[in-house]
Amino acid sequence: MTALGFLYPGHSAEDDYPRIEQLLGSDVRLDLVHTDIGEDAHRVDALLEMGSPERLTAGVAQLRMSGAEAVVWACTSGSFVYGWKGAHDQIRSLARAAGLPASSTSFAFVHAAKELGVRRVAVGATYPEDVANLFADFLRAGGVEPATVRASGIITAAEVGTWGYDEVLTLARSVDAPDIEAILLPDTALHTAAHIPDLEKQLGKPVLTANQVTVWEALRLADRKVNAPDLGALFTKEPLVQAD
Repeated sequence: MTALGFLYPGHSAEDDYPRIEQLLGSDVRLDLVHTDIGEDAHRVDALLEMGSPERLTAGVAQLRMSGAEAVVWACTSGSFVYGWKGAHDQIRSLARAAGLPASSTSFAFVHAAKELGVRRVAVGATYPEDVANLFADFLRAGGVEPATVRASGIITAAEVGTWGYDEVLTLARSVDAPDIEAILLPDTALHTAAHIPDLEKQLGKPVLTANQVTVWEALRLADRKVNAPDLGALFTKEPLVQAD
C-alpha cells in the first residue's frame, strides 16, 4: 500500500480525490487534510496568507499519523503566487515540517509538462487576470511556454467548485489552437477528475488539470508508477521525471 498525503485548502473539489483513488487501484491511498483557507479570494494578498507556513504545517501532524510517504500542497494559486524561488522555499519548509518529500501543485504542472515532453501550452485559468499571469510567469521560470492564457475572472474557489463539464470544456476549447501541445487547467477547486478522457478526446491532445497533476506528483515523490488511462495521457506515459 502506498499512502500519499495532501493538504487541500477549504472545500470545493475535494471529491476529486476519492474518485482518483478509485481509478488508481486498491494499493494506493490518498489522505486529504483540509487547511484553513482564510479569506476565499483569488487575490494576491489572500493567496499569500492561504499558503503561509503556519497554515500548511497545521495539518502536517495528521498526515504523518496516516503513514503518508509524501505530501503535496494541493493548491496552485497558493504556491505560484510566491514566485519560483518563494514556492521552492514553501515546499522546503513543508518537507522539513513533515519529515517527508514534499511538493505543490504548481511544481506538479511543470513536472507533468516535462513528463509529456510538451513545452508550448495553453492555460485556461479560472482566476482574475493578474493571478493568471503569475501562473504564466511561474511556468516560464520552469521552462514551459504558455502561448495562450485566458483568465475567467472568478474570485472565489466556492464559485469555481460549482462548474461542471460544459463549463470546463468551454474553457479548455477557448485557449486551444493547432500549435498548442497541451491544455493546462490550474485550479484545484475545479472538478475535473471525471472529465479528463472526454476533454482529451474532444481536444485531441493532453489535458493537465490541477487535482490530476497533484496526485501524479505525489506518486512521483513516492517513486510509484501507476498506469490509469481514465486519468488521461499523463497516466499512460513511461516516467521521464522520476524520484531517485
